[in-house]
Amino acid sequence: MEYLERRVGLVNNRLESVIESADPDELSGQLEDVVLAGGKRVRPAVTLLVCESLGGDPNDAVEFAAGIELVHNASLVIDDIIDRSAVRRGTPSAWAAHGYGSAIIASDGLLGEAFGLFLGNPQAMEIVAESMVELGEGEATELVDRPSNEAEYMTLARRKTGALFRAAAELGAVAGEADAATVEAFGEYAERVGVAFQIRDDVLDATADADALGKPAGHDETMDRPSLVQITDLSPDEGDQRAREQSNLALEALDRTGVDDTDAKAYLRDLAEFVVVRQK
Repeated sequence: MEYLERRVGLVNNRLESVIESADPDELSGQLEDVVLAGGKRVRPAVTLLVCESLGGDPNDAVEFAAGIELVHNASLVIDDIIDRSAVRRGTPSAWAAHGYGSAIIASDGLLGEAFGLFLGNPQAMEIVAESMVELGEGEATELVDRPSNEAEYMTLARRKTGALFRAAAELGAVAGEADAATVEAFGEYAERVGVAFQIRDDVLDATADADALGKPAGHDETMDRPSLVQITDLSPDEGDQRAREQSNLALEALDRTGVDDTDAKAYLRDLAEFVVVRQK
């Protein structure tokens, strides 16, 4: 765990410096509440691990890793507004703590700071922009063109969750100077990890205790959100099996990258296996 903690520490240090530099102080404080209140840091970890698995220095990918985490947190602020969710990571969500207007400004501030970290690399900018288009399409689909079957749900999960995971991995591959085929393989790996993550999230929402989750349980049913459990006849166990299928496909994509077996690659394999058994 120390291996991974050191790398996540690099990201947290960069996030802290970005947030401290935000102006005015009130905005900086709100960004701190959102970003530094916790979080798994899964996406930035993927960025660093992909870069390192290619033989790169994780320090070379820290800017991208911090940037994708800021984008992710910006999306969570908006998710909580849409869902009227008052709790995030066991603490009041941004809108619950500061009001809707301040929360929206905080989301905008996070995106602005994020893009400042990608500006020096056109390929990185393109990757993140494409992922945000996918994310926006996913949010719109959830609100106005709800999926009605498993295939449509999978498209939604790919857009809402898989897209940012894909971007995180592709950014790491760019930092590691990978060729196009390798960037694509890492992107597929991470996208499928993201879909598995989302499916397991749906199962946990339907079955877990709110205190264990750190956010309201049963929220998908209460808000009539199109979770896999809500729009299909699948049981939670069958939902977990779907997540496992995505995890297996992610591992196949990881093998196609052709990178050597290293600690970084081992952690990427562990992540694909962990997302289907996590408890929160």
